[in-house]
Amino acid sequence: MTSGTVTTVSSNGTYSFTKPNREGITLLAGLGVEGDVHAGVTVRHRSRVAQDPTQPNLRQVHLIHAELFEEVAGAGFEVAPGDLGENVTTRGIDLLSLPTGTLLHLGAEAVVRVTGLRNPCAQIDAFRHGLLKQVLGRDENGEVVRKAGIMGVVLTGGEVRPGDPVRAELPPEPHRPLERV
Repeated sequence: MTSGTVTTVSSNGTYSFTKPNREGITLLAGLGVEGDVHAGVTVRHRSRVAQDPTQPNLRQVHLIHAELFEEVAGAGFEVAPGDLGENVTTRGIDLLSLPTGTLLHLGAEAVVRVTGLRNPCAQIDAFRHGLLKQVLGRDENGEVVRKAGIMGVVLTGGEVRPGDPVRAELPPEPHRPLERV
């Protein structure tokens, strides 16, 4: 599935775990979501700023597939768009299977280059106790599986609204699987 739909967009100008839903967001090339606390050329996530504030910001935009919310609901967890801090919620596109470097075309103009997987943290359990185990697990080989969405950087800015199409443009082969960023 290399195409789908934007179901919800969210942003927050202050640090908090969740992000309020919006009618639309503006993506700014090289920065991220206009007015969002995580927008910037260099890292904005507090833990990464504490390590090295000069690191490039590979986490300008956070995307999650709405199907994850249905999956965790089956385990008894109520999670809505924006609750896990994502900026863009999608449906119908398998975000987690995209290779590193995929270009996501959002709406009429915006383009986001996929940089990697969100690394789920303990804040998820603080939000809903036990939820971390639902979005962070192991496969049959014992490898860590991260399901809390993907991260990217904005190559081309533009408006993104619920109902907009999202289309993946895969990079040239060989494809590199997503790793945590």
